[in-house]
Amino acid sequence: MLAMAKVNDESALMRDLKEIPGLRVKLAEPLARYASMKIGGPADYFIEVERGAALAQLLPLLKRHRTPICFLGNGSNVLISDRGVRGAVIRLAGDFKRAEWQEEGGVAWLEVGAACALTQLVREAARQGYAGLEFAEGIPGTVGGALVMNAGAYGSEFEKIVDGVEGVDSDGQAIRYSRKEMTFTYRDSHWPAGAVVTRVRMRLRKEDAAQVSSKVRALVAKRKSSQPSGYPNSGSMFRNPPGDFAGRLIEAVGLKGKRIGQAQISERHANFIVNLGGAKAEDVRRLMELARAEVKKQFAVELAAEVRRLGEWDVE
Repeated sequence: MLAMAKVNDESALMRDLKEIPGLRVKLAEPLARYASMKIGGPADYFIEVERGAALAQLLPLLKRHRTPICFLGNGSNVLISDRGVRGAVIRLAGDFKRAEWQEEGGVAWLEVGAACALTQLVREAARQGYAGLEFAEGIPGTVGGALVMNAGAYGSEFEKIVDGVEGVDSDGQAIRYSRKEMTFTYRDSHWPAGAVVTRVRMRLRKEDAAQVSSKVRALVAKRKSSQPSGYPNSGSMFRNPPGDFAGRLIEAVGLKGKRIGQAQISERHANFIVNLGGAKAEDVRRLMELARAEVKKQFAVELAAEVRRLGEWDVE
C-alpha cells in the first residue's frame, strides 16, 4: 500500500501526473465532501479526469507506479473509511458528462458519458418523451456507477436499456462491449476489474412526454414517502435476499431506529443508514454488522452488502 506520509507535491508520481493535460490533482483531499453519506477520510491522490486522452495516459501511468486505484462517481453506494484511501481516487468529469440523443423510428438512442448524473438524465428523457429510464429517478449516482452495479428499482434495471458500453482498461486501451457480450445479474454487470466505464449507449422508447413526466413524478412521490430524507445516506445498504426485502428483515429483528454514535438505521426504511451529523464510517460499519448478525440469527438469512467499502479498515 502507498504510505500517505510519502505523498507530496514533489513525489515522482506527482511530477508525472503534471505532464498529462486534462487532469486536476489534489493531495490528501478529504473524501467526505464527495460522498453522499458525507463520511470519509482523505485520498492520497484525488484525480479528476476531463478528457478521454488523459484517462488513457493516466491508467497505465498509475500501473507503472504500482499505485492502487479506485473510481468514485457521485459517491453513492459507497462507505469510505475514516482513515481515507491510499493511492489514487479517480473521478470523471468534463467530456464524460456529455449526452447525445438521436431518434429513429420511435426508438431513442442515447449516448452518454459515464459521469452524467442519473437524475439529470431521467428528467431530460422525460422532457423529450423518451421512456424506459424512469425507474432511475432518485438513484443518486452516475451512469457509469449504475452500469457497473446494474442499478435498478421498481421492477426494472440497467440491463434492460443498455445497448453497448465503452471503457478503458488498466493499460489505457479502449474496450467496447455490445449488449450481447455482457452478462448482467442482480446488482452486478461483471465489468472487468481495473477497467473504467467511459460511455454507455441506451435504447429508449418514444412516448408522449406528458405521460413519461407523469410517471416520473409518481415515482418521485413514492420514493419520498418510503425512503429517508433530510439526512445524508448512501442508498440501500444491503441487497434484497431472494424472495424477501432486507429492510423488512432488519425491521423485524427490532433494529429500526438503532443508533451507534451519530449513525442510525433509518426510522423510515430499515435498509438505509443515515448520518445524523458527524457520523463515522466505523459507526456505520458496526450497524451493518449488527444488522447482518441479527438477521442471520433470527431468520437464518445472510445479508449481502450493496454498498462498497473503500479505503483502509481494521482486519476483521
